[in-house]
Amino acid sequence: MDSSYLVGCLLNAFLAYTSTMLNIVTIHAIRKTPSLSKNLKTLLLSLAVSDLGVGLVAQPLYVARLIMESRLNIETSKTYNAIYIAYLVSANLFGFATLFLVIVLCAERFIAIHYYLRYQELVTHKRVVAVVVSTWVLSGLFLLTKLWIPKSITLVVFGITPNRSIIATTFFSIKIYLSVRLHVNEMQVLQLQHAPQNAQMVNVRRMRKFAMMSVYVCLVLTVCYLPTICTHFVIAFTSRPSTGIKHSQFYTLTLVFLNSSLNPVIYCWKMKHIRHTVIGFIRNAFTKQN
Repeated sequence: MDSSYLVGCLLNAFLAYTSTMLNIVTIHAIRKTPSLSKNLKTLLLSLAVSDLGVGLVAQPLYVARLIMESRLNIETSKTYNAIYIAYLVSANLFGFATLFLVIVLCAERFIAIHYYLRYQELVTHKRVVAVVVSTWVLSGLFLLTKLWIPKSITLVVFGITPNRSIIATTFFSIKIYLSVRLHVNEMQVLQLQHAPQNAQMVNVRRMRKFAMMSVYVCLVLTVCYLPTICTHFVIAFTSRPSTGIKHSQFYTLTLVFLNSSLNPVIYCWKMKHIRHTVIGFIRNAFTKQN
């Protein structure tokens, strides 16, 4: 087996395990955390389910694909074709869902921090559920379109879609950061004036923490997805891509899959209630084993 295939298999097998386990524990922690609002809980659960799908389905199929591609005459293998189609379906479905859900999460957090006085009016739980369902339907439609239209068109069209998604998440991240800085300055002025902290100020502080969590999710998404987008465009506009560019896809796709393992870490890092629930869950699991 070629060294690039071997490294790709080992990395993705390890990341598939970490993504699956971390997201299972995270889903349990989010469900058991009463301090989260229904809207934020729905969005985080949807994103965690998407990341779980990557680790549980897409990455194992990707490892199987790499193993079979390292062999000869795979073009005539029906098993390889079945694995490749299953990988293509799962990777694109969960990949598009992750991109769209991160945009929705950032938009919801932007409204929560920037229009916090009107948040209850603008963002209801029914609307959040409707948007989440629409996101999964839209991801399925993108997948079907990618399977139907010619490959030359998909290389361009579906290279632009993640690019625009990253632009959208970057826009919301900047707006969230500026809004958070504004609230921090207001808090500091009130503290200098020795103004009493009412319930609204405490609520704004909590929303500020959740908003910054979404900013970190966006930053990690950008770092993980940008290399594969660049590689995608190079292959799309190059008549004969070099072997090095083709092999670089192994590592850029692995970086995309890494995003599904990093999101649960961000939740635990930025939200202490989820962190405490995860620690308690792991501690109870080890206690039962012993």
